[in-house]
Amino acid sequence: MMPVPSSLRRSPDSTAAGPVVDGGTLRTRKRFARRQWARRWLAWKPVVAVLLFLALVVGAFWAVFFSSWLAVQGVEVAGASTLSAADVRSAAGVTVGEPLARVDLDQIRTRVEALATVRSADVTREWPDRVLVSVEERVAVAVVSIGGRIRGMDEDGVVFRDYARAPAGLPQVRTSTDTRSDALQEAARVVGALPVEVSRLVDHVAVQTVDQISLVLRDGRTVVWGSADESGLKAKVLAVLLRQRAQTYDVSVPGQPTTAGTP
Repeated sequence: MMPVPSSLRRSPDSTAAGPVVDGGTLRTRKRFARRQWARRWLAWKPVVAVLLFLALVVGAFWAVFFSSWLAVQGVEVAGASTLSAADVRSAAGVTVGEPLARVDLDQIRTRVEALATVRSADVTREWPDRVLVSVEERVAVAVVSIGGRIRGMDEDGVVFRDYARAPAGLPQVRTSTDTRSDALQEAARVVGALPVEVSRLVDHVAVQTVDQISLVLRDGRTVVWGSADESGLKAKVLAVLLRQRAQTYDVSVPGQPTTAGTP
């Protein structure tokens, strides 16, 4: 048998291992693979970014509007003095555990403003878990006797609270059986326009109709006021007119005031 030339000889494992690749070729292939991956990532990167953004939006929406993480845990009350905070919370009717973002602030305000003592209310969300109800209460400028009850009346003519007895310093408004609510509103405007030095002299305000309003002073003198129109001017004229001795002062036409009788 003839010997096999050494150039044709193969190592025992050359068939199994395949051709030998040098280091430079391997590095080239790796760089090519990295470039391919980078190109694919550049193509998919905007899609992935959009999907992540959508996931965040959906997650945030769920957390705010449906989860218990930002649910109402209590109601804070500000501005209440005549009313108790418990009265305001009861009227507000806020459901504890309801997601704060879904609370209907307008409905809460409407319910609170239905309280006779509340002139206006403002309702806001206090993140993360509170509702704030700020109230402006009515302030009595006079008292009026209705059905045997002494009631407080504010500057808008709204009767809103009871008194066991008339507070000192508040003028009384006396009405007849057929006095209408608009006449009470006019009387409130008159009382609100009186300067302190004149208001202290008033025993009560007599109201018949919107344009038949009179002041009865503590010493028995009478002031014919008329309607609430030009009440500011009438008050200034009266302050000067009271320096004169008279029983009746008429400022219903403030440009032509008159006096009559002697005290």
